[in-house]
Amino acid sequence: MIDLRPNSRGTSEKPLPRELTHQVHVGSVAVGGGAPVSVQSMCTTKTTEPASTLAQIHDLEALGCEIVRVAIPHADALDGFGEICASSPLPVVADIHFDHRLAIEAARRGASGLRINPGNIGSFDKVDAVIDAAGEAGIPIRIGVNAGSLDKAIDVREDLTQPQKLVQSAVSFVRHFEERGFGDIVLSAKVHDVPATILTNRELSRELPHVPLHLGVTEAGTVRQGTVKNVSALAVLLSEGIGDTMRLSLTAPPTEEVPVAWELLQSLGMRRRTPELVSCPTCGRCQVNLIEIAGEVERRLQAVRAPISVAVMGCVVNGPGEARGADIGVACGQGTGLLIAGGETLRKVPEDRIVDELFAEIEARFE
Repeated sequence: MIDLRPNSRGTSEKPLPRELTHQVHVGSVAVGGGAPVSVQSMCTTKTTEPASTLAQIHDLEALGCEIVRVAIPHADALDGFGEICASSPLPVVADIHFDHRLAIEAARRGASGLRINPGNIGSFDKVDAVIDAAGEAGIPIRIGVNAGSLDKAIDVREDLTQPQKLVQSAVSFVRHFEERGFGDIVLSAKVHDVPATILTNRELSRELPHVPLHLGVTEAGTVRQGTVKNVSALAVLLSEGIGDTMRLSLTAPPTEEVPVAWELLQSLGMRRRTPELVSCPTCGRCQVNLIEIAGEVERRLQAVRAPISVAVMGCVVNGPGEARGADIGVACGQGTGLLIAGGETLRKVPEDRIVDELFAEIEARFE
């Protein structure tokens, strides 16, 4: 793939910000130091129910999730957490708030990483105990700062903007961790506002260029609004080389989050895992039911794992050119479709055979 991002190797020798960050490992997944931007999600199941949680983790893995996080709200969840870590196909990060003892115990029970907000853990003595436990276990800590739970001393300051509050809080925590000799840090500073998300992470990348950043818009909303807000913010940051791992938070099952994350990475030309569908919006020149055809192609492409481009075009204006530019495609005319693969015309097929013939070629050529 040609990389058109600012300061990419195609346009400049200047390294991208993500190439300058210190690399840590969450289980087997590298984060930072130029590693591919990894995709995360968080289970919505109860950690006290290992079977249902592991089932959800397997569903997420099948969609391409690479790191999964689970909540440990109380000590009763620790036994289940240990079972989950022992059987999970993905690295499991323990999400801890308020009680530092839960974080210490999670590190002992197999966590691949911890996520804490030092601001709600309590005194720095308690934070230090968590740092020590992570160090003994050899696992990283994600420092997660959130606009909804800032330290009160910073939150009440009227002389600071929200991004400035988030940055100041995050930087102070990172400095404390580093002064303790702990450097296996990933940092996130999350807010529901798109411009604030962009400004905050740009500043964090400048202020702490060595620390890997976890990106996401928190409290972004349900599928449609949440997708738009996450993609609006993260596309900007990722295209600037900022961000090492991400979760696209949605008020929806976590299985909705992972495909959106991959679509974003694929759209930016950063990673490719599944097929890309290229289809036109249709107009009065279209002489087939393209919306129905494209919908069926999209549905059937979910079972295809080859990272190919598939064009489904509705008329002779741009159709032949787009289909020739894709790995495989169809350019439609009056009740027919012209199958094209590798830039070469294969044959003309009737409208009711377009999808079946297209997938017969995909199966023969790419699977």
